[in-house]
Amino acid sequence: MPEIGEVARIVNYIQKHLVGKTLAKVKAQHDEIVFGKVGCSAESFEKAMAGKKVLDARQQGKYFWMIMSSPPHPLMHFGMTGWFKIRNEDTAYYKPTKPEESEEWPPKYWKFTLQTADDPICEAAFVDARRLARVRLLDCAAEDIRKVSPLIENGPDPVIDKDIFTEDWLADKLGRKKVPIKALLLDQANISGIGNWVGDEVLYNARIHPEQYSNTLSAAQVKQLHKSIQYVCGFAVDSLADSSKFPEEWLFKHRWGKGKRDSASKLPNGAKIVFLTVGGRTSCVVPSIQKKTGPVAKDVDDALVEDAEAEVVEAKPVKTENTSKPSSRKNTVKQPPNPKETGPTNSEVVAEKPSTPASKKRKSTTKPETDTKKVEVKKQKTKAESHVDGVETQAKPETNGRRRSTRASGKGL
Repeated sequence: MPEIGEVARIVNYIQKHLVGKTLAKVKAQHDEIVFGKVGCSAESFEKAMAGKKVLDARQQGKYFWMIMSSPPHPLMHFGMTGWFKIRNEDTAYYKPTKPEESEEWPPKYWKFTLQTADDPICEAAFVDARRLARVRLLDCAAEDIRKVSPLIENGPDPVIDKDIFTEDWLADKLGRKKVPIKALLLDQANISGIGNWVGDEVLYNARIHPEQYSNTLSAAQVKQLHKSIQYVCGFAVDSLADSSKFPEEWLFKHRWGKGKRDSASKLPNGAKIVFLTVGGRTSCVVPSIQKKTGPVAKDVDDALVEDAEAEVVEAKPVKTENTSKPSSRKNTVKQPPNPKETGPTNSEVVAEKPSTPASKKRKSTTKPETDTKKVEVKKQKTKAESHVDGVETQAKPETNGRRRSTRASGKGL
């Protein structure tokens, strides 16, 4: 998804190629999602834009807009795969493996196209393959665009709103919420512009684990997090999201190997890279650097599981030495005990669910006898089949009811 740096890149291209020019031709093809979801239409967009002059282009986080000579003004969001193309200009922030032989125009998946009246003529297009982008019209004065929905519901932009996005503001925001810090950063209602890769880069730079609760960070961690947000977002914007200019020590340079064959899972210094799901998104983490310094929900869940397993282990009977019969698992399988004589073991009792009906319990106690007979028949077959051409082979042990019960009790987990 295009984030704060990628959006800054497009704003730069609009300022370079469209600002100061009048739009002679505007074409839009209606999309009930891209336009319709936000109360706009292709027809209204064409009518609002044609013949107007582009005065400026601005952004707030992942949103960007063009200021026209008169309202309404177009406000756009790229979603996951949206982008703004300018004919004969390389606006892409990454280079495809195989470059296109010839540029198709209008480009594939276009939603609207623009053509200027002034020489040199410039053609631009908004495209989106997955239809998660949004294009709307704001009928207000240019200076009020950030004061109306949806921008008013979004948090400050850490690059252009430095007077708001202060260390004290961030400390107050983190202290009032108990959510994983990565999820808080991704929520645009808190801070505008931080997406998945920027969020991971910020937390890696700040040495904070993405799963740690926001309200458990120390004052020193909050201070460093504030610096890291300003540093990563500022660099992404200043470089116009050109990854070739990113520092080599950034996680961005080494994170894209997930799921790829023969891909690196370590940093150049040998630190291991792992991937976790936090806030519904895949997070790239370096555990040796991003250590948890406070409790997280996952830790609590793991502790409950460990306690439950410990209770099962304590309930298991103590093994006693038997010189006549070895206690190995293989021998136990070959010579299963008669359930009529010994009854169910303690581990089988532990494995039973309290809600199991009595009829099913009685049935389960008689089942081992049937299993024993089957094992004895299989033993005879196995013994006969284990001599092939005069060579004795080792038969594989059968799995009986007792082994399944032991596994259910937690043994070997």
